[in-house]
Amino acid sequence: MTLLVLVALTGSFVLSLVSTWVVRAVSRRVGFVDRPHAHKQHARPIALGGGIAFVVGIGLPLLAGTLAAFLWRDGSPPTYLPMQLRQNIPGVASKLPTILALLGCMLALHVTGLIDDRRALGPVPKFAVQIGVALVTAGPMGVRLLEFLPTPLSIAATVVWIVAITNAFNFLDNMDGLSAGVAAIAAAIFAIAAASAGQIFVPVMAWVIVGTLAAFLVFNFSPASIFMGDAGSLVLGYLMSVVPILTTFYDPHQSLRPAGVLVPLVVLAVPIYDAISVITLRLHAGASPFRGDHRHFSHRLVARGMSRRRAVLTIYLATAATGLPAIALSRVDWPIGILLLVQCLCVLTMVAILEHAAPRDDTNK
Repeated sequence: MTLLVLVALTGSFVLSLVSTWVVRAVSRRVGFVDRPHAHKQHARPIALGGGIAFVVGIGLPLLAGTLAAFLWRDGSPPTYLPMQLRQNIPGVASKLPTILALLGCMLALHVTGLIDDRRALGPVPKFAVQIGVALVTAGPMGVRLLEFLPTPLSIAATVVWIVAITNAFNFLDNMDGLSAGVAAIAAAIFAIAAASAGQIFVPVMAWVIVGTLAAFLVFNFSPASIFMGDAGSLVLGYLMSVVPILTTFYDPHQSLRPAGVLVPLVVLAVPIYDAISVITLRLHAGASPFRGDHRHFSHRLVARGMSRRRAVLTIYLATAATGLPAIALSRVDWPIGILLLVQCLCVLTMVAILEHAAPRDDTNK
């Protein structure tokens, strides 16, 4: 398993590093750039198209791996493969239809994002594509939340979850390195949690995402030289919504406790908090919840005196603080699980109090 993780990480990292470098050069040459205007604070045009590197860095390894397993399923796999991997080739091969459908959904969101990056589409077309992709995922693909519910309710819950998390990461893409870094931390936690539950396919998939994002951050962390754009953030949000659905966090036959169902909420607590808080602030101000502004979590930290880099690193830390306890959730009973959820809420509450506290005036003391 360790060798497989290293291959997934390094392979996706190198592939993404090269593809991001190439995309950045091409985007600059053809003028596919994000120019400073309105609520955007960068002083010069920045290359767009980072989402193309996501599709390459994530999609190609997943497709190549499952295709290889599919071709080897009835024969003799190469002897240089680890025994654990060879034993799981039939299981990986069975995931090929899911991977093909997943890549199709990623491509639909990616193309929509590319069009929007070039010419703003508005929220309605983007929501229509997101809902369509979510319905395909929950319907024909059979990737669903809460499968103990009647099928229509399970599909509805899955659609709401996918659309919500997709938009949460789209919202979070408001500062250099923020959305990619938070997603990398979340994907790493999902990978560890899934591996501890005895799974192989989902952890490898999550490590591929981590490797891809780590390479992208080489170019995207402040000061960024390329942006992911909607072509990247929509794909990233979709993947972050689907990975936990594909993971088995509760299975009494594997000694996985019911509290494991809380894992996605705990790991993605920070993106969810940012989305809920910014929508609430926009509605309170009488603004459209989908119109970009400086009301995000990261902007509020900068308004408290942090540099943009420090604000991003602080949000990374908050993501780790709320997400790391999730690794143990599938192994604990409900009372401990609830306590870990409360701990997560306490961290978010503390953050909210600190970021909204008014500075004291001590000049008269």
